[in-house]
Amino acid sequence: MSVYIGNLSYQVTQEDLTQVFAEYGTVKRVQIPTDRETGRVRGFAFVEMNSEEEEAAAIEALDGAEWMGRDLKVNKAKPKEPRGGGYGGGGRGRF
Repeated sequence: MSVYIGNLSYQVTQEDLTQVFAEYGTVKRVQIPTDRETGRVRGFAFVEMNSEEEEAAAIEALDGAEWMGRDLKVNKAKPKEPRGGGYGGGGRGRF
């Protein structure tokens, strides 16, 4: 399980997030998606922690908190939904 962090500053780094979330437990992994074309941070991230209790503590403390000039949105990450694509998945009418 991981935590979703939205409304992040575009200047955020993995080290920044690790430092903030480490106050609530052991950070196993930080992922900050970037735009494929520009390489720019997309304004959200995922943090994986050692236990659900640590994640719950971080969510409780950080959701709605102001950090780096922005009000964070912090909650449990939803499982990644499968994307359409490949043969027959695009809905383009050719089979």
